[in-house]
Amino acid sequence: MIPIENLKKKTVAFYIVRADGKGSYPARRAAVLAKAIAKEVNVLFIVGENSPTPPDGFKSILVGKKSNLLQVLTFIKPDLLIRDTGSTISEEVEKIQEIVPSILHFDDFGDGGKQADFVIQTLLDDPVDEAPEHYVKDRQLFIADPSMHKFKKHGLKKQPPGSLPHLVVSFGEEDEGNLTFRALRHVSQLQIPLKVTVLVGEKYPHDVSTLRMMALGRRNTIVQQPPYDLPEVYASADVILCASGYMPYEVAVIGIPCIILSQNDFEVGLTFPKEQHGFVHLGLGRKVKQSNLLNAIMEPLLHETLRKRAIERQLSLKLGDGLDTVLETIFYLLEHPKRGVSGKTMSDMLN
Repeated sequence: MIPIENLKKKTVAFYIVRADGKGSYPARRAAVLAKAIAKEVNVLFIVGENSPTPPDGFKSILVGKKSNLLQVLTFIKPDLLIRDTGSTISEEVEKIQEIVPSILHFDDFGDGGKQADFVIQTLLDDPVDEAPEHYVKDRQLFIADPSMHKFKKHGLKKQPPGSLPHLVVSFGEEDEGNLTFRALRHVSQLQIPLKVTVLVGEKYPHDVSTLRMMALGRRNTIVQQPPYDLPEVYASADVILCASGYMPYEVAVIGIPCIILSQNDFEVGLTFPKEQHGFVHLGLGRKVKQSNLLNAIMEPLLHETLRKRAIERQLSLKLGDGLDTVLETIFYLLEHPKRGVSGKTMSDMLN
């Protein structure tokens, strides 16, 4: 990446909020981007009630009870706002336009995205209407965690499952539908030797002791709570059982047969984790039949052709390398602001 001149005095503000069941990926993506641009610009994290902890080494400012986002933006006057807060509303973004010269949103399915200057959609849904020109819907813009790079295409190196296949169950940071419990209850009925690793998310709101009691009833079954090395655990799996959202993208970087259970109707509508991309999508997790789930787990373990085809389809997508393109977008918005700080366009200010 070639540094752009005259950016050292410019400020980029990140505003990340846990929303729409996106889990921890938005925060991890923001950390990667912040570290990549920190030498060229000043980086500041705006922290709200449901925001993750900013990355180490970066300054932050709090949106508290005595201030709102608009007041904070008026105070810090960023040149670019990078926002990943779930679905936004147009009225708020219109007011932000009067304060911030350029606005970039990630995976915004609300009306507010229409008022942003650029919207990057890596979570792809079935479009009802044609997206505006400033929307870029492209799974290739998914940015893999640096910790995943050493496991890229690892699935090609894996041998067929041995005498104790490894199933990893991972339903994200919150697991709103408690699919971890449902899946483990069903998996406990499998009458074959199977190693099962259950990854409990950081914000898991349900009773972990119930999971541990279930695990005691089956050999080679463990329940892990954070911290754990997610890429390493995924790479060790023969089959992964997870939700939709960003998890299948991370699986596809490695290349592991993967079964999807959606948490809600929104996840069901996401178009990425489908058969043509190397996934088995069983629909809503709360409605899945035990027989369908167990058959889906067994198929790649028993049929080598199916296992290889799933891995090849995932890896053919070549996901995880979207960083450079996203950085180009960030620097373009900094170099060519859409508006002046008063909210007027640059052409209006020159006239």
